[in-house]
Amino acid sequence: MTRKEVRRQLALAWWRQLGYTLVPLLVMSYLFGDGEPLWPMLQMPLFIAALVSLFLSLPLFSAYKRALVATEAALGRAEEPGAWQELARRRGKAFLAAGLPAWIAALAVLVGLNAVALFLLAMSSLVLLYLYRIPRQLG
Repeated sequence: MTRKEVRRQLALAWWRQLGYTLVPLLVMSYLFGDGEPLWPMLQMPLFIAALVSLFLSLPLFSAYKRALVATEAALGRAEEPGAWQELARRRGKAFLAAGLPAWIAALAVLVGLNAVALFLLAMSSLVLLYLYRIPRQLG
């Protein structure tokens, strides 16, 4: 697989992950946003849990950055295909942590979490996902 094809595949994976991250929140908001909250006393604990989940991205992001540097160093050498695979593997794990705030927000719709808090959690996941885009300099 050429470098251009790998970059295209990684770009498509990023867009797919963006959908996997934000669509559940949009669907839950559409289906249950106007309903009566099930357990309103869980609003604050779920919001705090979503904020704490942001910290799960820290070690995964540093591992992703190390893989990014290793991939850049391997460009044009025999190790390049393996470096791209390692980068994709590390980024896949980091995607899961980046999606947590939005997924917790999707659950928080059921307990009646306010729209501003839902928006902030969705944006935090979006910002984390943006960090995992493949830079143009790589390739």
